[in-house]
Amino acid sequence: MSDTTRETVAPSDTVEVQAFAGRPPVTVDLAKAAPFGWWPAVVIALVAFIDRVEVNLIAGALPQIQDHFGFSDAWAGAIPTAASVAGALLVLPAGRLADRAPRVVTISLVVLIWALCSVASGLATSFLMFFIIRIAIGGAGQLYNPPASSLLADYYPARSRAKAYGFERAGYYMGLPCGVILGGAVADAYDWRTVFFVAAVPGLLVAVLVLTVKDPLRGLGDRLDQTRAGDRDAARGVHVVDDRSIWAQTADLLRIPTLRGVTVSLAMLSLGVAGLFYWIPTFLVRVEGVSESTGSALSGAVGGTGIVIGIVLGSRFGDRYHGVRKGWRINVSAVFLLVGALGLTGTVLLPGVGVRSAMIALACIGFAAAIPNMTAANADVLPANGRGMGFAVLTFLVTLGGSAGPLLIGFVSTMLADTFDLNKADSLQFAMLTLLPPLFICIGMAAKIRHTYDEDAARALAAT
Repeated sequence: MSDTTRETVAPSDTVEVQAFAGRPPVTVDLAKAAPFGWWPAVVIALVAFIDRVEVNLIAGALPQIQDHFGFSDAWAGAIPTAASVAGALLVLPAGRLADRAPRVVTISLVVLIWALCSVASGLATSFLMFFIIRIAIGGAGQLYNPPASSLLADYYPARSRAKAYGFERAGYYMGLPCGVILGGAVADAYDWRTVFFVAAVPGLLVAVLVLTVKDPLRGLGDRLDQTRAGDRDAARGVHVVDDRSIWAQTADLLRIPTLRGVTVSLAMLSLGVAGLFYWIPTFLVRVEGVSESTGSALSGAVGGTGIVIGIVLGSRFGDRYHGVRKGWRINVSAVFLLVGALGLTGTVLLPGVGVRSAMIALACIGFAAAIPNMTAANADVLPANGRGMGFAVLTFLVTLGGSAGPLLIGFVSTMLADTFDLNKADSLQFAMLTLLPPLFICIGMAAKIRHTYDEDAARALAAT
């Protein structure tokens, strides 16, 4: 499939672009940060939001579910871990599919599967059945990321990608506290089964809404950048499908230093964030003595506020000096990662509901500001015909990292309680400390790759 750019109207900086397969060329203004508007980013944000809401319903309703089925903290932590591992096993084939199949249809089908699995969760009659259904949701849950991330990179030029991925990450991380709040509130008002029935409705609506987005030709965003820079011939480039095997393509992508660094950094961060959001409502219930609904609502509201602030700050700073100051997006990420790590440290160590709430907000501000910039940097260093696989590699390793967080805390909590005869509050508090070392590894890795980012991004753009 070829992408053809026609004559430019010089006074207004507009250009006619063959943007969508089988459709007439469209006129876009190259001066705009989002030549095709922000609707695609909003829809992808809704997909990410529904994904995280459904996954984190269990965190808000966890005390009731544990009481009903009678399983330990270790098994509670194993639920999201097993689901994440299932997703990781499917994400590389999903990346391959993202570089070849219609991305919009794939995303819509994935959301539909989530909704159906949510209903099945509420119908589970045994812990084994519930556990298997959650694994199925985890397997489907990661399949949207490679096609969605590839889609955003094609819709938005590099100078606006931090904002575009900011929308997606805002949806993703707002879904964390909203899922916790919804799970706790509905479980408290009705029962834990009703939680999963309620969540299926918006899932079905979003599955339909995804189909309103057109699937752009691959590499479009990069070629708009090249056209804006004056290289009109580059904008007429042909998209070449990478026909190598999954393993050969993956091995080649992992030779990109910045991709390796971003992947390790986000994997460590995912471990910390997943562990924090899964256990923080239960942590507040046990350590501070609040009710289940209060713990869910408090952690969700405070976390959500921090996420909104972080997304605004991260998007504003991340795009401001991109292409002007060396390694800018990575430097911004490193600073905000440090803020998030300090906030998480305070959440675990500093007593008092008010103080812990402030620290949760600070942690969410830092993480929410860093992640869109790291994700945009990842898109910048990947060639257009390998973005699906590139994001699949990222998602694969980040998913494995995230899967370890809840399980690590649950396992350590149970081990400490059994070994030292600690009560549930003390064992969980000590277990939460295991999240801290990976976060500081994450910061160190971000500091390292700031020296390779610009060279890798230039190489990827030249390959388009």
